[in-house]
Amino acid sequence: MSRTAPARATLLYSLYCGASALIAPFAWRKVAGKLRDYGLPEDRVRERLGHASLPRPAGRLIWFHAASVGESLSVLTLIARMGEQAPDAEFLITSGTPTSAELIAKRMPPRCRHQFPPLDTAAAVDRFLAHWRPDLGVFVESELWPQMLVRARKTGCPLVLLNARLSDKSVAGWTKRPDTARFILDQFALLVTQNRKTAANLQAMGAAPDRIRPGSNLKAVSAPLPVDQDTLAKVRGSIGERPVWVASSTHDGEEETVLEAHKALLKQHPGLCLLLAPRHPERGGKVEALVKQAGLSCARRSKGVLPGTQTQVYLADTLGEVGTWYALCPLVFLGGSLRDIGGHNPFEPMQAGAAVISGTGHYNFAETYAELTALGAAAEVRTAAELADQVAQWLEKPEVFQSARDAAAQFISRQSDQLDTTVDALLALLPHEGGRDG
Repeated sequence: MSRTAPARATLLYSLYCGASALIAPFAWRKVAGKLRDYGLPEDRVRERLGHASLPRPAGRLIWFHAASVGESLSVLTLIARMGEQAPDAEFLITSGTPTSAELIAKRMPPRCRHQFPPLDTAAAVDRFLAHWRPDLGVFVESELWPQMLVRARKTGCPLVLLNARLSDKSVAGWTKRPDTARFILDQFALLVTQNRKTAANLQAMGAAPDRIRPGSNLKAVSAPLPVDQDTLAKVRGSIGERPVWVASSTHDGEEETVLEAHKALLKQHPGLCLLLAPRHPERGGKVEALVKQAGLSCARRSKGVLPGTQTQVYLADTLGEVGTWYALCPLVFLGGSLRDIGGHNPFEPMQAGAAVISGTGHYNFAETYAELTALGAAAEVRTAAELADQVAQWLEKPEVFQSARDAAAQFISRQSDQLDTTVDALLALLPHEGGRDG
């Protein structure tokens, strides 16, 4: 049932506003220093104080606010889809990191621009809002800045929480402050969740049930990772007809397990090549030492070497090439999961046509993996022996592996269909014509 009256500002919110004003000079010094150290010009640094470095375009403006790289890139497909449905709409993305700004600039859809968000102080937020006058504000995942939300809503701009995802710790903290939680959530006209658990959590925190809607995980419908066709052809040609499997985004303490599994696999598949792509390429030297310690031959991508006919491990210690490796081989183990790290985005390899093996430490994607394993699109392992067994099964039973790949493709397709529903819901909140550019 809808509420008859909005929640009122709480003492905790008032205290937060006062505290933010006091610490603003220190916060500004810190964030400005980071942006300057990155080499950004001063007009871009001052965006954090709400000073725009670009003019507001005429017409309806949809503002997306995201935390960092992953969240920022996840909305680009949505923006492109919305732009097709509303050809007069303009888009603004705000994100806090220079890396996200750089990547967004390379992949930005038409009629879109990037700015750094204002600090969450009254002066900076009001300055930002007075310039941009957004017609719709979309906050991605769990990026909840109280003054940004409250002051934007007071201007008459409807707000949406999109791809909502809250950790158990965050939910526990908010439920201890129910009045403030309800006040913050009441700023949103619509809350689009990734999964049923988040929907239940939001309702328990005080969100109005009729404002909560299921949605797709935006990362599942992001544009596929880029593939360098020249590199793909060269590596594929050098490997030849040998079977391959990929271990991607591995972390410190995981490569040992992967290499142990590979050694076991080589007993039955002596020509097998492991393409090992650590999450942090700067660890390449350490990982190479682990490969040699395991008694395996190694070729290292960062040294410009291609795998030879006897190369047992191809160490892909470079940035920006993982899309090429997924195109090379659809049998992927995804790291960050054999230890309690939280896992990594399984949608990227699935968009390339892969089925995924993961450890069980994927709490950041727990509900996603629960659905994927139930569908047969992913498999979970705990040990080197289990990893070797799973890779062997998919190598030796192509029909089973193809079934897993088909299930993954169907999952991605359903997420894409759900995206259209989300686009319709967002566009329904826009004014029908004009905008606030006057």
